[in-house]
Amino acid sequence: MQPRRFGILGFGAIGRSLVAALARAPVPGHQLTALLVRPHQVADAQAAVPPGVAVVTDLPALLALAPDGVVEAAGQGAVATHGVQVLAAGTPLMALSVGALADAALHSALDQAARQGGTQLVLPVGAIAGLDGLMALRQAGLQRVRYTSTKPPAAWLGTPAAQQFDLLALRARTVVFEGTARQAALGFPKNANLAAAVALAGLGLDTTTVQLVADPAATGNTGQIDAEGDASRLQVSVSGASTAANPKTSGIVAYSVLACLANRAAAITFG
Repeated sequence: MQPRRFGILGFGAIGRSLVAALARAPVPGHQLTALLVRPHQVADAQAAVPPGVAVVTDLPALLALAPDGVVEAAGQGAVATHGVQVLAAGTPLMALSVGALADAALHSALDQAARQGGTQLVLPVGAIAGLDGLMALRQAGLQRVRYTSTKPPAAWLGTPAAQQFDLLALRARTVVFEGTARQAALGFPKNANLAAAVALAGLGLDTTTVQLVADPAATGNTGQIDAEGDASRLQVSVSGASTAANPKTSGIVAYSVLACLANRAAAITFG
């Protein structure tokens, strides 16, 4: 059986960690075919990928290689810029920047493109667990969902929180945002993609409550889901180190992509 050939969009912190993860733990039945990067990243990208992987600087060049799938690891802007075109071409798109779907118009356009292309927009688990339980509770009668993201203060630099708090001077756990998942995803596009994923698996972007926390005692990033249904309660917490290049991103994210790829290709799979 021929391996499934896939491309990656992006060579920032997540894209680099994904390429490195693939080098350490190749996914059986899958082959990295192309990497879409910014022009100034070409030399670095060529040095990082195995021989035979095409490094390209525009989407048409990537799609011309006819990949069996594309993994987005370039931020919400990349989903907005490239998502519809990838899906309309009939190519499955795995989007890590789930928060892009908080834009209602883009959400609708991606849905329509996937249907027209006869393919799927896949949302990997990322650095959280429990989405399967949320989806089950949704079928059984989900009533309340709260997602809490706790990170060191430095992870919130460059976000609206930095305009309201002297982040590096914090000495105690501080809630820097509380609102809906849609508000979190739109206001914190590099920090709240998991909030959007939790919302889409559960009660939706406007009904899921999100709390973003800066904690000077935190040594990594923690995501916690608290949910209640008619007959069940779900509480899941996942903690882990951030990537070396970006404190906003958990190191496990790249491996969640590898797990998603393996699951979709396996003869025996989890639903």
